[in-house]
Amino acid sequence: MRADRGIDDAEIARLAAIVESSDDAIIAEDLDGLVQTWNRGAEGIYGYSAAEMIGKTMQILLPPDRMGEESSILRAIQSGECVHHFATPRVRKGERIISVSLTISPIRNRQGQIIGASHVARDVTDRVKFQRAVAHLAAMVDSSDDAIIGKSADGIIETWNGGAERLYGYAASEMIGGSLARLLPEDRRQEEKDILHRIKLGERVSHFDTVRVRKDGTQVEVSLTLSPIRNGAGEVVGISHVARDITLDRQYEEKLRLSQKMEAVGRLAGGIAHDFNNLLTIITGYTVLLQRRLQDNPEDAEMLEQVLNAATRAAELTGQLLAFSRRQVAQLRSVDFNDIISGMQSMLQRLIGEDIVIESRLEPQLWKVRADPGQMGQVIMNLAVNARDAMPEGGRIVIRSGNWTVEGTYSDGQMGFPPGDYVRILFSDTGRGMDAGTRARIFEPFFTTKQVGQGTGLGLSTVYGIVQQSGGQISVYSEPGSGTTFAIYLPRAEAGESADTIPELGTLRGDETVLVVEDEPALRKLATSVLRSNGYYVLEAANAEEALTIRNAHSGDVKLMLTDVVMPGGNGRKLASLLCQRQADLKVLFMSGYSEHALLEKMLSESGTSFLQKPFTPAQLLRKVREVLDA
Repeated sequence: MRADRGIDDAEIARLAAIVESSDDAIIAEDLDGLVQTWNRGAEGIYGYSAAEMIGKTMQILLPPDRMGEESSILRAIQSGECVHHFATPRVRKGERIISVSLTISPIRNRQGQIIGASHVARDVTDRVKFQRAVAHLAAMVDSSDDAIIGKSADGIIETWNGGAERLYGYAASEMIGGSLARLLPEDRRQEEKDILHRIKLGERVSHFDTVRVRKDGTQVEVSLTLSPIRNGAGEVVGISHVARDITLDRQYEEKLRLSQKMEAVGRLAGGIAHDFNNLLTIITGYTVLLQRRLQDNPEDAEMLEQVLNAATRAAELTGQLLAFSRRQVAQLRSVDFNDIISGMQSMLQRLIGEDIVIESRLEPQLWKVRADPGQMGQVIMNLAVNARDAMPEGGRIVIRSGNWTVEGTYSDGQMGFPPGDYVRILFSDTGRGMDAGTRARIFEPFFTTKQVGQGTGLGLSTVYGIVQQSGGQISVYSEPGSGTTFAIYLPRAEAGESADTIPELGTLRGDETVLVVEDEPALRKLATSVLRSNGYYVLEAANAEEALTIRNAHSGDVKLMLTDVVMPGGNGRKLASLLCQRQADLKVLFMSGYSEHALLEKMLSESGTSFLQKPFTPAQLLRKVREVLDA
């Protein structure tokens, strides 16, 4: 052993071999920062050979934003400090940034003086990337709207992300170390045990829909996906538990189900409404004519009155079926909803009785809406009847109107609103209210809580259909014992759109030539008889082809064509378009008991289109014919 060094040459050689064979960069610097030694590990990490680095400074390895780092380290070393596991970026030859972990210590001589620095660097680029990926993944997990929970194989909670806190209301500190038992409703206690058993067997539970209880006691519908976490040996050591709030999804599914149910019944109603309304028009029309002939026979007139009442109720029922399915013909125009409410208040009071107080709180400057006034009156009446039945011992109805603007997309949990201006009608009662099960079905056709024979179950479904057909939305808010509020939202009418006016009517009689086009013989005969008995000269056609032939034979004489919209071999709109091309002053009055929504909406949106809804009475027919001729 050499006395001056305390170590022999063989030991020096062994140490040098260890240093040279290390994968870490082991570098010696003097106090000026000049490299004195540079092992193969340094060459591997930094890409520079010993010949390129010995005698140079470490500054060549520093990124531009870290140039002061080396001098700071050397100052610390000169004061006798050590730098342990300092993670920092460095520039490898070729300008690729790598991450290294540095341990730097003072080198002392035999007198204890600091003469340099021992610099050990380990390439931790992959580890840093992995740590960053883990941190990024953890941030993603924590910010997820889904509840992402890590559990042991026995179901003990080990991790609880921010989504779980938001979904269930419990903080991580309240849940970690415990189980999910507190989230389980009483009737679902066995679920967690069954799931844990399946996971231990290595199964995966996907999209399991169930109900859980939040911290505030409310229930939330969730979809669960659980997977086993395995170790290197394939053993199940934990559980990945992901829960997603599907409450809104269920609401949308319920709305879709209701819509599909209404569509199905609507197709059935629409399929029979055209023929049924033709029959009702015939029954109503001839009953009215017979009443006039039998005015001197009270007994017969009374029997005819009962027939007329039955036909009227049948027509109302058909109208309700078409209304909730949005197949009822709506004659939309700009209206002030305040006028509808005010005009109906006295009638509503008589309808619901004196033991119920009706109060109106109306916005004085209410915006106009585009709606069918008759249908909107039916909405208010149906809501009033429903409220009356919910208050058998009396109570209060409050009807409010107001303007309401949505700045951005808005949802109240039942409905979603695009930005725009709306008129909001709130119809509230102090009745017995409804539970959640009743609220969920309240707009379904034929659903009723009344006793057999006391309701058709079409009142509120009719309201729903009319509001939807008018481009609006309706929702209900109610709790048992706390009354009920229906909220109706209708889009504001476009600026500059004025309310339609009905022209002054002259006498119901006339002497003009009218062409009646109707494929139902009995209905055609009725209309012809009513018009002829009131002075009109009437021409008859069973279809479009006959109408064209008759009109050509009476060119210029025909002043008005009364035509059905739906006919075999063509429709009234195409017939009217063809005849009006040949005779510009020809006036047209369409009639129908049912037509496809798109066709009729297009017709009624066209300027100057006149329409008569089936079934109609002789007086309604004469009034409408006179109105169109005098317009």
